[in-house]
Amino acid sequence: MSSMRSPTAKNLGRSTRPSILLMDQGGRAPPPYLRDSEFTTIHEVRALGLEYLALATELLQRARLAEAETGLWEAADLQWWWRTPRRSDAIDQLFWIDDEGPVAGVVLTDWGRAWGCDPIVVPGVSTVPLPTVWARAVEAIDALRLEAVEVLARDDDVELLGLLAGAGFVADDDRSGITWMNAQDRPDVTALPEGFALVDRAQETTKPHPMRRRSGEGVEARLRQCSLYDPELDLAVEAADGQAAGYALFWFDPVTEVGMVEPMRVEDEYQRRGLARAMLSAGLDRLAKRGARRLKVGYGTDVARGLYADAGFRVTCTSRSYSWRRPVARD
Repeated sequence: MSSMRSPTAKNLGRSTRPSILLMDQGGRAPPPYLRDSEFTTIHEVRALGLEYLALATELLQRARLAEAETGLWEAADLQWWWRTPRRSDAIDQLFWIDDEGPVAGVVLTDWGRAWGCDPIVVPGVSTVPLPTVWARAVEAIDALRLEAVEVLARDDDVELLGLLAGAGFVADDDRSGITWMNAQDRPDVTALPEGFALVDRAQETTKPHPMRRRSGEGVEARLRQCSLYDPELDLAVEAADGQAAGYALFWFDPVTEVGMVEPMRVEDEYQRRGLARAMLSAGLDRLAKRGARRLKVGYGTDVARGLYADAGFRVTCTSRSYSWRRPVARD
């Protein structure tokens, strides 16, 4: 498993503004008659590449430790996004950091069809309020001259939904969701049908990675740059002829003790044979044995939601994507 140095304000990122922000727990600047010691010192820093990924990892771990099911993302989500090179790898990402680490950030991700924008704030801890983070996100979108931007927002995130509406973002029709389960409630491991075998990347390293067709030839090298990637949790089902019939990647975060599934796929010609259920149950069992106490997986289709519900996951929130396109300049 690869390693990534734990980031702090002292060893990662570059200061983005010469001033140091002093804020109280409501995100307010101190009145002149109060001592600086009564407020929290917040540094703004920018980071890119693996430095960005390390800061984003620590930020999301801190957010998860603050609240058990808040927000949309785990640190493992952003590490999964790292699997393929993107234009966003080369841009400076903005973070706010106190003496304990990141408290907020703006994550911009190039998805090809559009750029994703994720304003992230540690709940109950952050001295940087969401409107401040969102304002800086809008500044970054404008500075980069991005043509199309998408923001995924929970249906119960009233504050973010208001900010999106004020900025002209429009909701898409499709809904997705997040499901959780206690590890002790996981299903028993289901056997694969005859003629299929479960393998992982710790066992099988001579064959090309099964995700390469959708994520590129460098997918395994990129995954191995991630601190939470574990080749023994990188599973695939092989048919009798050695072809990959499906794959699933499981992520264990030892800081939060959350186990996550992302992605999960069975190739079209092998569907409806019980392969997804077998991979899912085997991976969840490995996560529990690693030390995961809680298990999480998101869904984007009714079929996926049904698979996870049958395994014992419960839906905890739904979400929608909100889109914005830069207006066409008129002469």
